[in-house]
Parts: sequence; C-alpha cells; structure tokens
Amino acid sequence: MFRKKRSGELTFIAPSTKFSGDTEFTAEAMIAGELVGTILSSHNITIEPGGLIEGKLQCSELRVSGTFKGKLTCEKLNITGSGLVDGEVNCQSMEIFEGGQFVGMRVRDNVDFLPSNTDNKKVINHQKSNDDIEDAELSIS
Repeated sequence: MFRKKRSGELTFIAPSTKFSGDTEFTAEAMIAGELVGTILSSHNITIEPGGLIEGKLQCSELRVSGTFKGKLTCEKLNITGSGLVDGEVNCQSMEIFEGGQFVGMRVRDNVDFLPSNTDNKKVINHQKSNDDIEDAELSIS
C-alpha cells in the first residue's frame, strides 16, 4: 500500500573535474569528469560521453557512454554506442548497443578477479640442460 518514494538525489561529477581515492555514493551518480580509485554504490551509475571511471567499481547498474577501465561488479551493464568498457566484468546482464565496445573478460559467478599488474607475481625459472635437448634430422625428398 505504501511505496517507498524515490528520493531524487543525484551526485554529478562535472567535466574537467577529477577525483581519486575511495569513493562511496549513497544515491545515483552521473560522471562527466574523471573518477579514479575504488568506487562503491548500491545505486545506478552513469558515465557520460567524455567521462571516465578507472579502478574497481561495485554498483547496481552501470550505463557507459564514456569510458570505464578496471574491475566491475554489477547486476546490469549497459554500453551505449559511444561507450567503452575495458577490463574484467562480473555481471548478471550485459547489453551492448551498436558502436559500443567491450574489451576484456566477463564472468557471471562470484570469482576472484585476476591479479593486476601491480600485484606480486611468482616467477618460475626452469633451466634446460644440453642433455634434455635431442638432435633432429631434416630430410629433403
């Protein structure tokens, strides 16, 4: 009988504005500038043409008309004709319009993301001795 009314709140990051670090949105957000870092939201986020989010993002729904680079976890991803998503995406639903670009990997289950280039890497060196190499003969017919 009583419905929860939408609050109408919106956070807007204007063009030529840049934020970096950990960010949490408590309402819908529209990004026309740059946002770099870890971003959390239980609401929808829209990246406008010319806008950029780079880093790790968790939100309800992401609509990309600008650029997203990084690791994304959301329920629904929508890439418009001018949008670019480059990275690892964990979502239940994905829609890409003509002209939209998705470069990366998509998973639908909760899994650990691949380590980034800055994570510690294990290097394995295996040296072959000359005894391991066999001589080959080439015959020409």
